[in-house]
Amino acid sequence: QVQLVESGGGLVQPGGSLRLSCTVSGSLVYNNTMSWYRRAPGKQREWIALVLNGGIPKYADSVKGRFTISRDVSKNMVYLQMNSLKPEDTAVYYCNRHSTSWPWGQGTLVTVSS
Repeated sequence: QVQLVESGGGLVQPGGSLRLSCTVSGSLVYNNTMSWYRRAPGKQREWIALVLNGGIPKYADSVKGRFTISRDVSKNMVYLQMNSLKPEDTAVYYCNRHSTSWPWGQGTLVTVSS
């Protein structure tokens, strides 16, 4: 059974930065395309970034140029570096396999507010 544990969220002021981490157990990140998603209050979950199993990243327009997805195959972890945060980035953030999803983790809450 694959388990996903997201961490690193918190309260940050607009313009600030956070680094989210995703620990994957029960499978390997190096041979899966991994994604970050988020669910803002009152909205559906949306895809925001992925890293292909070859390491190439892709981003939604809403975060392009501000967020960076990466992975550490030795630790079996996926990261999301978030810079220049905006209030509209407030959401619960999740990681998962990009294709057929594994069971979702609990997510990590990011609140961008002054």
